[in-house]
Amino acid sequence: MKIVRRVGVPPQQRGSTSGQSCPDVFELSDGNFAVIGTEATAALEQELPPDASRASYERIVIVSRETLVRAKSDIPDV
Repeated sequence: MKIVRRVGVPPQQRGSTSGQSCPDVFELSDGNFAVIGTEATAALEQELPPDASRASYERIVIVSRETLVRAKSDIPDV
């Protein structure tokens, strides 16, 4: 599995002054997506709705609204 491309714009275009450690979204060679975000499992796990759960190997991450909004046009419909 490899990163194929960034989805959206680079962090610098979203106002990051360092561009070093910012939320980001990437499309992978298998068609899935990888997300860099702030780890928030402990803070949000109890907030999940009753029909949602996570596996022990999964984490809840926060990605800024701007990151996802700016990536929207690059996400395929299918």
